[in-house]
Amino acid sequence: MRAVIAIAALAAAGSAAAQEAPRWVVDPAHSTLAFESSAEGAAFEGRFDHWTADIHFDPKALANSKVTVEVDTGSVMTGDSGRDQTAQSGDWFFSSMFPKAVFVSRSIKDLGGGKYEADGDLTLRDKTEPLALPFTLTIKGDEADMHSEVDVDRSVWSFGSGEYGGADIVPLKVGLKVDVVAHLAK
Repeated sequence: MRAVIAIAALAAAGSAAAQEAPRWVVDPAHSTLAFESSAEGAAFEGRFDHWTADIHFDPKALANSKVTVEVDTGSVMTGDSGRDQTAQSGDWFFSSMFPKAVFVSRSIKDLGGGKYEADGDLTLRDKTEPLALPFTLTIKGDEADMHSEVDVDRSVWSFGSGEYGGADIVPLKVGLKVDVVAHLAK
């Protein structure tokens, strides 16, 4: 009887291990979460200095792969202190009320040739909407390099209000750029 219980316990442990893809740890010194836009026709770039990603990924087990990214909206940096303060205001991130923006994947698809797409939900200012995030990925040993560029329509999240509600001052499309170097957790 003990042998049957031991075999059942090992089988259950094996099933649980098969359900979760390996965890990857982001190298913050070599990873960026950035964006591109313009204000009154003048292009600018920005980034977030504080964000985390919980990544579980196996290209051979995409059904068990997932990612959750949390962004500290108050860490937005554009190289202009006035623009940074405006970005944190109630017209934009409203960082004092909504300190985090969160992306949670629902599925990850292999598009072939090192290209993937993470379909998930982005919560911004307490509004959750779907977001498809295409990315390229190269894995060499225990290091992964991921790159993504996608245009996001800010109006989907009602992001930008007051004088910024339309496209007159700031375009509705914002270019999101993500570069991640991650290492397999040990």
